[in-house]
Amino acid sequence: MPPKKRSSGTTQNKEVKPTNRYNLPDNCYSPLIQITLAHEDFVGLCMTLQVTDLVCDQAWTFWKSVQKSIEDNPDTQRRMWGVCLYVTSTDMDVASFTLTQMQKAVELNVKQFLSLVRKLDVNMDTISSRVHSVLTHLEKRYDVTLALYQRFEKEKEMQHTCWTMFLLAKGRALQMEDDLVIAFQLLLCVLEFFIKRCPAGALQPLYQSSISKAQSPPTRTSRRNQSKAKPRPPEPELDVQLLETLCEENDCNPEEVKNVYKNSFCAFLESMDLSRSQDLPQASELSRQYEEMHLRARDFDGRLFLDGDQTLLGPTSYPSQAAERTPKKNQPEEEAVLIPPQTPIRAAMSSIQQLRLDLTSTGDQPSANLVIYFKNCTVDPTDGVLRRVETLGQMFGQRFCSAAGPRMADTGRQRFTLGVRQYYKVMESMLKSEEKRLSVQNFSKLLNDSTFHTSLLACALQVVMATYGGESSSGHLPFPWILDVFELAAFDFYKVIESFIKAEPSLSKDIVKHLEICEHLIMETLAWRKGSLVFDLLKQAQGEGSAEQPETPATLNQPLQHNHTAADLYLSPVRPGYRVLPPPQCPGTPPTSLGSLSQAPIPQHPRSNSLSLFYKKLYRLAYTRLNMLCSYLLSSNPDLEPFMWTLLQYTLQHQYELMRDRHLDQLIMSAMYAICKVKNVDLRFKTIVTAYKTMPNTNQETFKHVLITEGTELRGPHHDSIIIFYNQVFMQNPHPSHTTTTTSSLCAPFQPPTLSPIPQIPRSPYKYPSSPLRVPGSNNVYISPLKNPRMSPSIMTPRSRMLVSIGESFGPSNRFQKINQMVNSSDGSMKRSMEQGSAPKPLKRLRFDMDGQDEADGSKAAGESTLIQRLAEMSSTRCRMQEQKMKEDAESGKQ
Repeated sequence: MPPKKRSSGTTQNKEVKPTNRYNLPDNCYSPLIQITLAHEDFVGLCMTLQVTDLVCDQAWTFWKSVQKSIEDNPDTQRRMWGVCLYVTSTDMDVASFTLTQMQKAVELNVKQFLSLVRKLDVNMDTISSRVHSVLTHLEKRYDVTLALYQRFEKEKEMQHTCWTMFLLAKGRALQMEDDLVIAFQLLLCVLEFFIKRCPAGALQPLYQSSISKAQSPPTRTSRRNQSKAKPRPPEPELDVQLLETLCEENDCNPEEVKNVYKNSFCAFLESMDLSRSQDLPQASELSRQYEEMHLRARDFDGRLFLDGDQTLLGPTSYPSQAAERTPKKNQPEEEAVLIPPQTPIRAAMSSIQQLRLDLTSTGDQPSANLVIYFKNCTVDPTDGVLRRVETLGQMFGQRFCSAAGPRMADTGRQRFTLGVRQYYKVMESMLKSEEKRLSVQNFSKLLNDSTFHTSLLACALQVVMATYGGESSSGHLPFPWILDVFELAAFDFYKVIESFIKAEPSLSKDIVKHLEICEHLIMETLAWRKGSLVFDLLKQAQGEGSAEQPETPATLNQPLQHNHTAADLYLSPVRPGYRVLPPPQCPGTPPTSLGSLSQAPIPQHPRSNSLSLFYKKLYRLAYTRLNMLCSYLLSSNPDLEPFMWTLLQYTLQHQYELMRDRHLDQLIMSAMYAICKVKNVDLRFKTIVTAYKTMPNTNQETFKHVLITEGTELRGPHHDSIIIFYNQVFMQNPHPSHTTTTTSSLCAPFQPPTLSPIPQIPRSPYKYPSSPLRVPGSNNVYISPLKNPRMSPSIMTPRSRMLVSIGESFGPSNRFQKINQMVNSSDGSMKRSMEQGSAPKPLKRLRFDMDGQDEADGSKAAGESTLIQRLAEMSSTRCRMQEQKMKEDAESGKQ
């Protein structure tokens, strides 16, 4: 512990003050002196960055706590000092330096900085949520700015002033400055502003001919005449022809760019007093104003892109323009045709252009075919549909302006309009499919269902926002933002996803994947929020006793048929059923014969179609996640996976209250750890967490921020780490009282408990004709049909893969040998890599592994007995249900 602050009084024995080369003031804190004695270089860095003594002390304490997990290298150590200072000052919100200043002080680029911060996160609470949020937004802003600068650099070697002006405009005019599409549209506005003011000789011929004569700078004579004329409001300076040329060159929609110009960019010009000037702004003034904004933001300095500064353009930056371009033909003797690189901006613009092209023939109002369907209904839904669209449009516009800024109202309306077109198009496709399937034309109940329409429109808008967002779609308006806007339940939105994808075959692969991720997110956590309809359906399904369940485990090993439509889930949310119940029997008596069962059908509560399908998909998703972790961590103990799955499936079926306001992965990790403890397998929670971090679409908040107790009127909900959840909630959950088997049956070698069947994991249901198909017998060779004949196959193929275009000259014969070699060695190499690989190296320090906290609270035997009791109860319940299922099947067959 560092000593306390020095007393101001005198002492009898005067201590000799430590000498140092930094001339520290006499009134400094004693912790700073202690740090000086330990390492003067650290204090020198603190003084360079002008941090306070408190920040210096806290950063040093932070460094000492993580020092053992960092390489003992002088360069790495100094860089980690800078990272610790940045993290500490950000967490305390007392930063006196910018990110760029810290980077220059320790010679660190942005990507290296972000990598070192991730290495620091060796404990579940090392990096606070505040710091994590700041760094997440910083990384997205950096990626967007880097992509924009590379695009700016390729357009023309413009002056330093142009890029500085864009950075200043992006920071001032855009509330969502990490939105790639809107920021790129603003960049085009800035380019238009500069190009028309540049000398004609400095421009390429394309832009020389694009500048309108009416928009050219006024001559001296015209200015003299203007001074004599009466003053009048200035006309908009937008050169429409030039802007349209820029948009055409960059696959951008001119109307959207004009909207950004009219609102955001014009407001910026007014604030800079540049709206009436025909001259270029002063570089020094722009630089000064950007410097002020940069110091307030305390992040990276975007101007350094122009200088090729290593703090921004490190070895991890994108390849140069020349390296990105690839010859179209394979033979070296043929003429090489350069193909534009697939940059993030080009991919985003291409997706937006394709979306608009697909919706060209769709209007903003219901089509003639939709009107016919509406008229065929018993109750005409036309008025309700139009009023609902208008109301939801107002809600969407208000929330979009709140997130993007009031100047972006027109942009919000444009995107909502695209969503409405998509909504009408998909609705018509769904109704045509239902008409063909059911041979009916009256869909009055479905088309008068407000939840169905709201869900369908929300899904259409999610497609539009994901298309515009591209890689940065999760930065500002991530899913489930649209659900909050429309106050729509996640479970209701889930019902329409599969039907939406089937009804719209033109959706790109990325958008289909995005919707599938949305569906997974709903099953993982969103559908389990407090107040969700899922809990009501589960209580209704299990109202007749423990034998009732959302989905029979025996059906898990049957293929999942993906033929469910929105009409199935919205028109028939429940299905009536009758069940033949056997007469009650005393324990120990033999089962009643099938012939002695009562023949009178006993009605049961209706069973939800939507809940049944939801649980089928939930089980398969849960097992996929569990299997992925087991294959990574327990390849030498494959016999444990069935036990883990049985415990997990039982928990989801009977103890579903554990999912309330929690995440599916929290139960998966807890089930893994519990079985390993019972089976005496050494698998610590920190190792599970380490492997979990490597899985796709995971978040550290899943294991750092777990609900322990729900909130009350006086106190809010209490959250803690997953190990606390395991000890205080998962292992202490109440169990059914009907236990008929002994606890020893769990580990009995000859009488193992009945295990849940393993679900069949089908391919993704969201396959469409243009999806790449894997070559049988190979893990890394795919065939992708050509979706658009006007596009070159080279554009659609990653540069690191080998391209085979049927019907064209292939090149040397050794290319076939390379393909055969690749196909033949794929399985073997995969197998060798799995055999040679081992469990991930555990993190060196995690708080729940310190002070014996990796064990369950209380004695080890007590924890194991609780789990054994749960598994024994599962075994008893499972046997009873399987016997009951066999009796029901036999009785139905007899009838």
